[in-house]
Amino acid sequence: MHLILLTLACFRLTRLIVDDTITEWLRAPFHHYLEETDEAGNVEVFVEAKGTGLRAFIGELLSCHWCTGVWASGMLLIGWAFVPYFDWLVVWLAIAGAASILRVALDI
Repeated sequence: MHLILLTLACFRLTRLIVDDTITEWLRAPFHHYLEETDEAGNVEVFVEAKGTGLRAFIGELLSCHWCTGVWASGMLLIGWAFVPYFDWLVVWLAIAGAASILRVALDI
């Protein structure tokens, strides 16, 4: 059960950091957005890391689900093991993660 909770919490935390509008302020110093319009008029947005060195590294990290997921899972696991009442945050994120999965599944 702990693995399921931590997995769902990691999924939600990763999406929160990488994709959600509410955390745009966190990504803004590290990302530059490029919009390209194809011949059909469809607009695609591409994320490009700003700067060099540490700034570019953080920009890449914040745009990559795989990379952010590794760090998010580590933070959740450390918090779960060592911080009192951290399990409530994990359960909260797990519920939100399960709800977002159900939302996508039911929209099919």
